[in-house]
Formats: sequence, structure tokens, C-alpha cells
Amino acid sequence: MKYAKPLPSYLVQRYQGWKATIFSENKAWYRRLADEGQRPRAFIISCCDSRVHVTSIFGADQGEFFIHRNIANLVPPFTDDSDHHGTSAAVEYAVSALKVAHIVVLGHSNCGGVQGCYDMCSGHAPELEEKSSFVGRWMDILRPGYERVLDVPEEKRKNALEKEAVLVSLENLMTFPFVRDAVEKGDLTLHGLWTDIGEGDLHQYDPETKSFKLV
Repeated sequence: MKYAKPLPSYLVQRYQGWKATIFSENKAWYRRLADEGQRPRAFIISCCDSRVHVTSIFGADQGEFFIHRNIANLVPPFTDDSDHHGTSAAVEYAVSALKVAHIVVLGHSNCGGVQGCYDMCSGHAPELEEKSSFVGRWMDILRPGYERVLDVPEEKRKNALEKEAVLVSLENLMTFPFVRDAVEKGDLTLHGLWTDIGEGDLHQYDPETKSFKLV
């Protein structure tokens, strides 16, 4: 592939620093991970946004979380067609192969994907309505959430839609037969979180009050 180029020097330097320090000081742990495989207890579905750093938020080491990132931390509804389904494949592997005990959907403040959905659904982003827009077709998953926030005051609507991205994903997870089966058996629990990037706050969804509460 003629388009592949060497890493930029700053990434090479960072890698070399990691190899000489963190890896060197924990060789036995890394060898154990390599030899015994991964046994994560939780599967985290978060946004691609570079400001959302899941392992930092929870102070996790390598091997603790199985992590999938996509635009706006969305899970599509279950479908058994033959298209490519990266997120659905990650859900299947986490539940069926890794047997995780928890699935966490983590949303966040100032989400660009959610903003795109808001603009598209409100008629201000016609480019996302195009069939050729990968982002637009992905954000169609969140359209039901947009409909549910229309009665929210406008100044709070985008924040509400960010949280709807979490709830829509939780709802869609339950359309996967193997997820629903594991939940009903008590082998798997689902969790909805939203983090405020600027404040460092973490909120979790409480089904009893149907609201997100500060952790």
C-alpha cells in the first residue's frame, strides 16, 4: 500500500517512552495478558470523541475493559441482514464470547455527533440528509430520541438529546436476543452514564426516577 507512511516522530517518541517505562516495569503482567487472554468484566460503549478517555475516568489498566467507540456512542437495533455491523459485532463478541457481566453506555457533553443529529432533524444540516452521508445515516439511530426531546425547553434540548443517545442505545441493546437472554437470566446488567467533560462529573441513569443522577 503506497499510501501508508511511517508514524510521525512524536508518536514514535511516545511509544518508546511507554516501552521503556510502563511496559518495562510490568512485563510479567503483559505476558500474562498475552498468554491467558482477556477476561474483562465490563464492556464500555463510548463516543469516538478524543476528550472521552474511558480508562482514565475509571482508572483502568489494560485488560480490564472491552471497549468499543463510535460516533455518539450509539447501538443500532438488532438486525440479521448481511451488511457490515461493527458495533453489533462488538456487542456479540462481548456478550457471547467474553461473557462480560456489565455493559456500560457512556455519553458525554458537547457531543459533535449528537449536535449533527440535532441539526439534521431540525432541518439545519441538509448535507447529513444525503444518502451518501455515513454520519447522517448513523445518526438516524437517534431520531427516536430527538422526537422525545421536542417538549424540552430549547436551551436544554441538546443536553437532553445527549442523554437520549444513551437511552436509545440501552433500548436497542435489549433487541439483541442474546443480550436480552443474559439480562433476564441475571448474567448481565446494563448501565447508562453521561459525563460532563468540563466539570469531570459522571451521571448515571436511574430507572426509578427516569433521570440521570450525579454519581
